[in-house]
Amino acid sequence: MYEQLYETLKAHGQEHVLRWWQELSDAGRGRLARQIAQIDWDMLGQVHAQAQTARGEIAPIDALSLEEIAPRREEFFASGRGAVRAGKVACVLLAGGQGTRLGSDAPKGTFDIGVTRHLYIFEQLICNLQDVVRQCGAYVPLYIMTSEANDAATRAFFAEHAFFGYPQEEVAFFCQEMAPAVSPEGKLLLSAKDSLALSPNGNGGWYSSLVRAGLAKRAQARGVEWFNVFAVDNVLQRMADPVFVGATIASGRTTGAKFVRKAYPEERVGVLCLEDGRPNVIEYYELDERMANLRDGAGRLVYACGVTLNYLFRADVLRAIAHARLPVHVVHKKVPCLDENGVLVDPDTENGCKFETLILDMVRCAGSCLPFEVEREREFAPIKNRTGKDSVETARALLGQNGVKL
Repeated sequence: MYEQLYETLKAHGQEHVLRWWQELSDAGRGRLARQIAQIDWDMLGQVHAQAQTARGEIAPIDALSLEEIAPRREEFFASGRGAVRAGKVACVLLAGGQGTRLGSDAPKGTFDIGVTRHLYIFEQLICNLQDVVRQCGAYVPLYIMTSEANDAATRAFFAEHAFFGYPQEEVAFFCQEMAPAVSPEGKLLLSAKDSLALSPNGNGGWYSSLVRAGLAKRAQARGVEWFNVFAVDNVLQRMADPVFVGATIASGRTTGAKFVRKAYPEERVGVLCLEDGRPNVIEYYELDERMANLRDGAGRLVYACGVTLNYLFRADVLRAIAHARLPVHVVHKKVPCLDENGVLVDPDTENGCKFETLILDMVRCAGSCLPFEVEREREFAPIKNRTGKDSVETARALLGQNGVKL
């Protein structure tokens, strides 16, 4: 085993990974060998190809506004309800993160946002999904993506709380794929003598992880035609929303994306637009002053579709693009790793590079997108911080405004 691993690593200048091989147990050697076998060497090579490429031609995207949705709401609802009743819609909850910024080491979805009673983030999301169940008269399959760090805890939490009343047979967990971290020089980092420093491969990896877990095939067998993907952060979001589903179907586009209209030009939110004729997301800092302030004839911002990370994907398109290589984004991070003496060091500054794929690149790859506007006060209460903007405090206030007992 050693000789084969050594030759593989030597071919990529990574022989240092086996530095402590002789000290490892059989279990440790097996763990390290499995991790090495799963390395995407092409991806690692991109650490040195980080030069910013020029953006293409940016243009506004045709979006469905609240004013346009209102007169067709019943039409969209009927179509979407039919799709949900027929079992054509499934939900994917991206829940691989920890509640570190909230002061918790537990999975973020287990954080208690209640005031006079217990109310967990996971619980509120299930309550939102139950609204659709009541409206449509059918359960929606729910696939929950965890990470290696929180998979066991997430599964145990749902079991402990009896899945918050949602049928256990309609819920499946799957673990997000991991990617190795490297030094700025491209050298693999180790978190232990028998383990590479690994991290989740970004929210763009959800479908490949679903496939690897065998759940994509299971969904196809039961007739799922649409996947509604959403993040654990937003406790007011509506998933499998029949109006959103119906509008996306009616549009004929391959994806849909819920958005909130930007409140002001400088708001720090990514914006859906067209880049070279294909849907994409432009970060707030990539919009020049003229574009950020550009307004239409009604005086509204032209680049105003603020993304909420609630996307609808057509399943057959996902299968068609499954083997397409998404762009890999290299992110500089602090990565705990072994030093030359085999001692684990928690760095004070950025010492490594992580590799991530992004869901917005899946939208671009799918070719078309319907931006679907939602009311900010009714569907956008992200929890990213303990206090201040987009915090537990602001989410509680918005939940209260929407009649949720806290």
